[in-house]
Amino acid sequence: MAPIQVKVKRIDDKFSDIPLPFYSTEGSSGMDVRAAVDSEIVIKKSAIELIPTNLIVEIPLGYEIQVRPRSGLAVKNGIGVLNSPGTIDSDYRGEVKIILFNFGKEDFVIKRGDRIAQLVLSKFCKADMIEENQLNSTERGSGGFGHTGHK
Repeated sequence: MAPIQVKVKRIDDKFSDIPLPFYSTEGSSGMDVRAAVDSEIVIKKSAIELIPTNLIVEIPLGYEIQVRPRSGLAVKNGIGVLNSPGTIDSDYRGEVKIILFNFGKEDFVIKRGDRIAQLVLSKFCKADMIEENQLNSTERGSGGFGHTGHK
């Protein structure tokens, strides 16, 4: 399978030592993205920080990049992506920044080049919402949260 080309631009050359996002293994669906910071950022417990990446991306039309948490940061330190999955639209040309939240019990330090999230390129379809007075019924019906599998 041939990869989709996504153009990327560094905003400031002073962060050229930080690798571009890449897949760590052949089977990886997400590319690790890294913090582009001059000095450490402390994420206090129960606090939110917006972490810069120094990257602008040009995503092909019909695709998005989803921003997802890294499982190691989540399980070891309680660090997650607040709006997970976040979406970077194909027409966005600003800096990619990652909204991290500290769900943990201790402050957490982000350093230059730390892997902070995963980026997943995803194809999507557009939908036309059509208002109707009648919809098809299903066995589940209006059963909501925790309803499936219970009769």
